[in-house]
Amino acid sequence: MARTDDLLADLRRFYDDRVRSHGPTPAGLDYNSEAAQTRRFEQLAKLLPRREPFSLLDYGCGYGSLYRYLRELGLSLRYRGFDISAEMLAQAEAFLAGETDCEIFSEESALPVSDFTVACGIFNNKLEVPEAKWQDHVLTTLHRICDLSREGFAFNMLTSYSDPEKMRPDLYYGDPCFYFDYCKKNFANDVALLHDYGLYDFTILVRLAP
Repeated sequence: MARTDDLLADLRRFYDDRVRSHGPTPAGLDYNSEAAQTRRFEQLAKLLPRREPFSLLDYGCGYGSLYRYLRELGLSLRYRGFDISAEMLAQAEAFLAGETDCEIFSEESALPVSDFTVACGIFNNKLEVPEAKWQDHVLTTLHRICDLSREGFAFNMLTSYSDPEKMRPDLYYGDPCFYFDYCKKNFANDVALLHDYGLYDFTILVRLAP
């Protein structure tokens, strides 16, 4: 399972263009609305303990909006944002300016291990990549995320249970049962599948053994 430079280059161009067009907004991340973005954040945050402090890697951080959401919940965290889009990272640097507990990374190889990792929306846009190749990319990324996580990680993606007439060829609709099973067999016994929050996607929470 290996990600290709071409695949990442296409994604980088896609998100560079989105944030240039829409700025640091949910639309700049290719979300339908702020309400949908917040609802996804709510599911991912279920992984996080209310004890403090903890470190969090936002893998595919966009402009850093998850940090603001978690701070509004009253959480104290060491936030680390990583993205492949230089335009997104520039927006994140501006959006999080003055926040002393935030670090932004442009190189995956420089990322330290964090207590928790979350990945929101990074698997949805496959563009013209064949589905089998995209699934390979997703699994490779999940293994990398696991390696970067000390206590647990969470991710979401569009669901294969979406209405067929509304599904688009440039988007990836994952089978939630497949990914739940894969995480149980490869990462941890403590895995939760959330598919009950009113959107056409699902969230998986993985709590790693000490």
